[in-house]
Amino acid sequence: MKTKLLYFLKNPLQLLIVPITKLPYFSFIRDTQDYQVRVNFETWFFQKVLNLGRNKNAYWPVHFTSTIHDPDKIFVGVDTCPGFSKGCYIQGMGGIYIGDFTRIGPNVVIVSANHDLYDTRIYHKAFVKIGSYCWLGAGAKIMPGVELGDWTIVAAGTVVTKSFKEGYCVIGGVPAKVIKRLDPNQCIPYHVKVEYHGYVKKEKFEKYKQAHLQFQS
Repeated sequence: MKTKLLYFLKNPLQLLIVPITKLPYFSFIRDTQDYQVRVNFETWFFQKVLNLGRNKNAYWPVHFTSTIHDPDKIFVGVDTCPGFSKGCYIQGMGGIYIGDFTRIGPNVVIVSANHDLYDTRIYHKAFVKIGSYCWLGAGAKIMPGVELGDWTIVAAGTVVTKSFKEGYCVIGGVPAKVIKRLDPNQCIPYHVKVEYHGYVKKEKFEKYKQAHLQFQS
């Protein structure tokens, strides 16, 4: 009790925030505490109320230093939040699919369209698919048209220009190549108690998707 009192004395704003997060609307904060990406009130407030970083339309938590283009063309799985880490650039023009429980480090770039070589006003779109239980290390870059299978680990600073559909591997380098194969029998498919796609509960996500997303798989 004394420890809690000292905490609130040092952080008086929490006296206001804590009761607010008890409201039914903020169930995504309470229900995601066992997630890799734990949603907090500050992240939601900066994104959805203050619109810092101009990522208000993204339906998942995004840090204000990250940039999300065309979030309506991006599918994010359970406990997957591209741009939650600092300094990410996610461009969904050509469509992006990212599966469940995929970790995305700071300064990661994912692009699904590129300029024409002869007329940079023209964009060539190419769908990007990233599987479940993947891990994109800091500064990794995923180029248009790339597909990564489940359990693909992308080393920090890697530039991925081709697909690794089989998954279960560590890739690295510029351009990326396989540097290690993973044993599928040792890969642990963990789960969470309550499933959310960003801020949206899983049982409500299909309806949300139909109403708000232009995503095409």
